[in-house]
This record gives sequence, C-alpha cells and structure tokens, in this order.
Amino acid sequence: MTRMIHHSIRHLGVALSILLIALLAACTPSHGQSTFDTVGPVARSQLVLFYWIFWAAVFVFVTVVGALLYIVIRYRRKPGDGDPPQVHGHKPLEIAWTVLPAIVLAVVAVPTITTIFDNANSPDQGALTVDVVAHQWWWEFRYPHPDESGNEVVTANELHIPVNEVVNVTLDSLDVLHSFWIPKIAGKVDVVPNNANTMWIQADIPGEYLGQCAEFCGVAHAHMRLRVIAQPREEFDAWLAAQALPAVDPPDPLALKGKALFEGQAQCFSCHTVSGLKKARGLIGPNLTHVASRGHIAAGELENTQFNLRQWLKDPNAVKPGNIMARDALIYKDADGGYSPLPNESLSEAQVSALVSYLRTLE
Repeated sequence: MTRMIHHSIRHLGVALSILLIALLAACTPSHGQSTFDTVGPVARSQLVLFYWIFWAAVFVFVTVVGALLYIVIRYRRKPGDGDPPQVHGHKPLEIAWTVLPAIVLAVVAVPTITTIFDNANSPDQGALTVDVVAHQWWWEFRYPHPDESGNEVVTANELHIPVNEVVNVTLDSLDVLHSFWIPKIAGKVDVVPNNANTMWIQADIPGEYLGQCAEFCGVAHAHMRLRVIAQPREEFDAWLAAQALPAVDPPDPLALKGKALFEGQAQCFSCHTVSGLKKARGLIGPNLTHVASRGHIAAGELENTQFNLRQWLKDPNAVKPGNIMARDALIYKDADGGYSPLPNESLSEAQVSALVSYLRTLE
C-alpha cells in the first residue's frame, strides 16, 4: 500500500512538472502573441493590472493554504486524544476573515477601475480613426481618404498604423459575434453585429504584430487572423496614398486574360471590389485593389507568393475550411441566364495561371 502511495505521488509530481513547463512555455515573451511582451500603452497597462491580480491571488493562496496546512499539522488528532472542545463562534477570527478579503478586493479594485477607464477613453479623440468590420472569416479595414474628401480607403487583414501615435478604432460585425485582439498592443474587445464598440491602440515600436479573432465565430474561427504593421508616419502616409489609388491595367497579355476572366467566367467581381474596374464592386469578399501589396492572403493563412496564391485559387477549402469562396463565391453564368456554383476544378490550369498573373499586378 505504501509503495502504491509513493508511486502515485511520483506520477503526480511528474504531471505537475509537465504542466508547469507547459505554462511557462505558453507565457514566453518571444511568442508572437504573448501578452508579456507589450509594445504599447494599452497592453502595458493591462499587463500591470494582470500582475496586481496575480500577486493578490498568490497572497490569498499562500495565506489560505498556509493556514490550512498549519491547522492540519498543529491540531491533528493524536493517539489518546479525546474530543476537542466545542467552540461556537470566534469573533476575532470572523472579523479577520471578513476584513482581510475586503482589503484585498479594494487593493485590486483601484487599478482595475483605473485601467478600464484609461483604456475605454481615447487620450486623443482627434487622432486617426480606423473602422474595423469583421466578417466570417476575415477583417476589413476602412481608413479616411488622404484627400479628406470623405471617401474611404478599404483594405483587408493587414492593419497599418503610424508608430507612436494614438489610433482610434471602431468595431462592427456584418454577421456574428467576433472579438478583436492584438495581444502585444491591446487586449480583446468584442465585435458585436449592429453595435459599434470602440477602442484605442498605439504601438511604440515599429514592426509587425499578430492578431486573432478571440471569439468563436464558426468553422474557420481559428483561421481568422490579422496583422498590424506599425511604421513611421512618413511610411504610413505613403502606404495610405498608394492604397487610395485605383488599380491600373496590366501590360502583360497573360494578366490581361486574367482580368477578363476576373470580370467574366470566374465572376470574381461579384464578391470583390477592385477600384478602377467598372464591374468589380462586390462587397462579400475582401477588397482586392492592392492585394499584391499585402504580405499574406486568406486572412493570414498563407504568405502572398505566386505558388500560394495558385493553391488558394485552386482549392480554397483545403487552405481554409469553410471559407465563402469555397462555398459559393466561384460562380458562372449558366445556359438559362442564371448563376450556378462553379467547382474549383472547372478552372483550368491556364485560367488559374491567368488569374494569378492578374492578381499579382494589383500592387
């Protein structure tokens, strides 16, 4: 029996060690979505609040477990002991275990409330405002047009922001509940259909930061990623000015065939917008006006290379299960004048090559 107990204790020790290693590995600052490597004031304040709550919890744990162990050892029953004295109430103890938790909660409440108000209220209401619209399963970003005409510059899945500047964000969803989360820059905020939430973000260090939808939103939820590119103001202004330009006709004959296919048999225009094309005004899928300038496609699933773009067009469901393009976006005009689903294999290798060639020119 003693051997079994020792064996169980040993296994428990190994299990706890593995769990501790896993927890420490998950918290490493080098991870792309670690909340312990903050690069902005919002994430930094949330990390400080985490430490307040964590150490308060450690204090409570050590106090309670320490008292419990002391009582178990100090007052354990010994051979020959009779029944212990029956005590009915102990006012000093009752006051202590009522007042002490209240103090702990008060200590935690002050930084919690301060952090909530600081993060909810932008320090610069006149700063750049970006509208974020969540879709199943990709992100749309709308910027004020640089010519101050009131129009918008629309892009997808890669959010560019000027470094060391406040950026105000409005959040909305066109389908289901999502959650906008950039761990190194700011904590998650729910994206609720027909209920615009707001937040503000700021990156203090130039770089590329990973984001993720943090609220289960359907079959491709885990593949609904985003990237934030923080860059100096001059680079950001140049990027926004380039994004505001319409697409130009490609000089390459193969790309021209791809453009005709985009507006013809493949019916890509019915779901996507390409500024500069008369027919491409679709709003179901991402704006593709400057898709070639993005580092990734398929909401962060693949690097934006010629090979990956080809794989994405040939079999989007294999890359990102459940996506709309695989489900119903590839369509063709049938003999009756209506539109029917177009299986991916209906696109020949030559047609895929032409589409890829055209999309690669949209810089």
